[in-house]
Amino acid sequence: MTGLVYKSTGSWYTVKTELGATYQCRIKGKFRMQGIKSTNPIAVGDIVDFDLDTTNNEEPVGVVTKIHDRKNYIVRKSVNLSKQTHIIASNIDQVFLLITIDNPPTFTSFIDRFLVTAEAYSIKTILLFNKIDTYSNDTLDEVKYLAHVYRKIGYECIGISATTGKNIDKVKALMKDKVSMFAGHSGVGKSTLVNAIESDLEIKTKAISSQHMQGQHTTTFAEMYDLSFGAKIIDTPGIKGFGIVDMDKTEVGDYFPEFFKLKQDCKFNNCIHVDEPKCAVKKALDEDEIAFSRYRSYLQILEGEDEHYRTDNWESE
Repeated sequence: MTGLVYKSTGSWYTVKTELGATYQCRIKGKFRMQGIKSTNPIAVGDIVDFDLDTTNNEEPVGVVTKIHDRKNYIVRKSVNLSKQTHIIASNIDQVFLLITIDNPPTFTSFIDRFLVTAEAYSIKTILLFNKIDTYSNDTLDEVKYLAHVYRKIGYECIGISATTGKNIDKVKALMKDKVSMFAGHSGVGKSTLVNAIESDLEIKTKAISSQHMQGQHTTTFAEMYDLSFGAKIIDTPGIKGFGIVDMDKTEVGDYFPEFFKLKQDCKFNNCIHVDEPKCAVKKALDEDEIAFSRYRSYLQILEGEDEHYRTDNWESE
């Protein structure tokens, strides 16, 4: 049988077939995953093959025999195992990044680091500027400026209010027939937005049982939900880190779309846009074609300045 993984608790997986039947599955033996050192072999969003074990004459249990190739996945660094990663979710169509200018502030360094990671794993990101009903004219000007910066690069930006419902219909239209993940700092209004999109869902984003958390400090349990209008959402409680994983310095610029576009005009093929002569990226920066905040974020990633980033609290509200 083949199904989609809706929930992972580290040892048991909830798998749903195309016909809508749900089974609790486990892994037999060890899966060797190629190309990534991961703490979890199976993630929410995976498509798996499984056999049913009915030997106990109780409710049949599935035994996963194969994981289908992933079109993408999104990972975070394991807290205690620096060489390993934890796959948060796989086969995602898009991520909505919630941004607030204040209460709490979302800094451009965080936005850019997130976008680089999503680009690296081929996941489309849409920026949602939330709480626009609460902003002063000056703050709204800041929203407009940031939206201009990211639209120019090619990212879709939408001003929303999860409280008043402004532009929620636009978000729902983008979600239809897709698997979406919502992300952002604690306090940006993720759970309010999810409940505005589907009030019957009532995701309790902090509800992780103490027995699961005991001794599982490097694990995040995600869960997928079917929505009434033909969309799927992956909820990811407790993501505290979203660090750049194993990225070579010569690769980083490729995940800044506006840098990548200019790369061919640099004098050197392996230009990293710092001290090299005749660098097209630095020329564009001097001519205000590239936002300084983006270039600053790029330098921070190159230099590995992520200690402040790791303290960002990524727990869902």
